[in-house]
Amino acid sequence: MTFEEFVEARLQALLRYAVMLTGDPHTAQDLVQDTMIRAQLKWRRIAAADLPERYVKRMITNAYVDLHRGSWLRRVALKGVELDTGVPAPDHAVQHAERDQMWELLGSLPRQQRAAVVLRYYEGLTDGEIAEVMRCPVGTVRSWISRALATLRAGMTPSKVL
Repeated sequence: MTFEEFVEARLQALLRYAVMLTGDPHTAQDLVQDTMIRAQLKWRRIAAADLPERYVKRMITNAYVDLHRGSWLRRVALKGVELDTGVPAPDHAVQHAERDQMWELLGSLPRQQRAAVVLRYYEGLTDGEIAEVMRCPVGTVRSWISRALATLRAGMTPSKVL
């Protein structure tokens, strides 16, 4: 597969993944663009890998974690983005309030916890696959996810907890 074929087939999925990580479509576009430039330069090595998409997602994840190390991003407030979940909400205002609350809670998570949660629940990866992407032990992945879920549960309004 050529780099151009890969980009044509997987760019939109990579952008959606980056939006889930960053919480901001503009930051996600910048992150994916920078990653794709680096991926193009290394394409022979990436294409030789068993799963080139996973390799590129690892690059995006690492770039996201590195991005949050800069002090400027801590001053940027995350805003909710319109995501089509396919589930109709009974009240439009309730849907927006719940989505905004979840984006705020996700934005409050430390970068490794947020990346682990996105990889688990958005990408559907196993603990072992997440550990491979994030280059850490499986136990660390489980700890991050457990702590993230506890933080998310604690931050939810009591009427919304099931």
